[in-house]
Amino acid sequence: MTDPLNGSCFCKAVRYQVCRLDMPVSHCDSCRKVHAAPFVTTAGVMREHFRWMQGEELLASFESSPGKFRHFCSRCGSHLIAEREHQPHVIVRVATLDDDPGVRPTSHIWTAQAKPWLVYEGVESWNEWKP
Repeated sequence: MTDPLNGSCFCKAVRYQVCRLDMPVSHCDSCRKVHAAPFVTTAGVMREHFRWMQGEELLASFESSPGKFRHFCSRCGSHLIAEREHQPHVIVRVATLDDDPGVRPTSHIWTAQAKPWLVYEGVESWNEWKP
C-alpha cells in the first residue's frame, strides 16, 4: 500500500486525505469560471478512498448543475471536490493536493467549451467526455 495523499484548502482549515487517485488526471475546461483559471486539473477518487480529516463543518456547497455539487472552504473559497451523490466517486481538484500524486494529466476534456487562446499540446483532447 502506498502512503495516502493529503490535501487542503488555501487557509488549511479544511483538510482531506485520499488513499489513491482511481481515475486518470485530466484537465477540464467546463470549470473555467468557477476556478478563474483556463481549466482545472481533476481526478476521480472512489468514495471509500476519500475522507475529510479536518474542517468538514466549514464546507459550503453549490449545485452547479442538477445533482452536481461543488464543495469549497467557506473561509478562503478553495474549491476542493465535486460530486454527484449517486456516483461511486468524488472528483478531487488535484491542485489542492499537498503531496505530489506522482502522475500527470493524460487528456483535456470538455474542450468544446475552451477559449481560442488555449493551446493543447502533448495530451489527447476531447470535446466532451473521453469515449
